[in-house]
Amino acid sequence: MRIDVLTLFPEMFVPLQESIIGRAVKSSKLEINIFDIRNYTENKHKKCDDYPFGGGAGMIMTPQPIASAIETIDLEHKAHRIYMSPKGKTFKQTMVKPLLAYEHIILLCGHYEGIDQRVIDLYIDEEISIGDYVLTGGELPAMVIADCISRYVDGVLAEESLMQESFEDDLLEYPHYTRPIEFNGIKVPDVLRSGNHKNIDDWRKEQSIKLTKEKRPDLLK
Repeated sequence: MRIDVLTLFPEMFVPLQESIIGRAVKSSKLEINIFDIRNYTENKHKKCDDYPFGGGAGMIMTPQPIASAIETIDLEHKAHRIYMSPKGKTFKQTMVKPLLAYEHIILLCGHYEGIDQRVIDLYIDEEISIGDYVLTGGELPAMVIADCISRYVDGVLAEESLMQESFEDDLLEYPHYTRPIEFNGIKVPDVLRSGNHKNIDDWRKEQSIKLTKEKRPDLLK
């Protein structure tokens, strides 16, 4: 899979060069490219924003640099183009697999008060939000989407690591324990050290249901 990110602040994406995602990129299991929108502006001062028509606070990202960047990267519109926007549908685990069906995804990061609506109308396939709150820009949401999708690309994680996770089957994941057996007076549940895999599976399912009822009962509806 190829993920292209369009942003005014490419230096913010250093985290995608580290840990599991960074190793996947280095081993060519995944391709992540960060494009500076300023490199595509026709303004000699590299300006990419302007005042909004009709007045109002803040600045709006102008359409030309974004349009030129998208046309350069994806002239034939073969990529699925996503704008990170608080007005978009809320990102959920169930949206990951449909996004994995695309070989090429473009993530557009807005900034300031947003982007010119004509960019959305002409160039964007989907708007996605990561929650009901407003951030200073789309860079952090783009990293969230890229990280979440990348985990499911073949070879990035071991298959067994993806089999039982939070939000699969609308349940939160069960608790995990490792050495030592006892820590600060709390012991690892005996069932996890029993060697009886059926009992372990049953315990984990019970714990998932219990935690979901306590922490996210809305998922059970």
